[in-house]
Amino acid sequence: MAAKPDPKIKVIAENRRGRFDYEILDTFEAGLQLTGTEVKSLRAAKATIGESYAGPSGEEFFLFNCNIPEYLQANRFNHEPKRPRRLLLHKREIAKLTGAVQRDGLTVVPLKLYFNEQGRAKLQLALARGKKLHDKRETEKKRDWQRDQARIMRDRG
Repeated sequence: MAAKPDPKIKVIAENRRGRFDYEILDTFEAGLQLTGTEVKSLRAAKATIGESYAGPSGEEFFLFNCNIPEYLQANRFNHEPKRPRRLLLHKREIAKLTGAVQRDGLTVVPLKLYFNEQGRAKLQLALARGKKLHDKRETEKKRDWQRDQARIMRDRG
């Protein structure tokens, strides 16, 4: 069964394809360095992280290719929709992620963009390994069987 969503957290965007294409090894929560118009656009729940990825750039970690559309009421003070956004992580977390990417060949995948209880924009990152085609088929078989199982149990009462 799926986990019940937390009512205090407002999910803006989710990368459902990330869990299918990658084997999740570890997850991290990172803050985002945003401008005012980006926050207003996120509050309207208009963002996509499906094609985005995270990676190191010098001593820092950035989110690339995340699309936060322009805020219409901001006119000339608007932001660039696909600019790289700095991720706010502890130095130890940055070192762990950078080491895993460079040494082990793992990937950092953004899974979920949301507002936490305090109203701050957060990004759930996953340290992941790419799945092979047969692993994806296995995942799909498990999901289908769980769906059938739930249907059978529901019909029996």
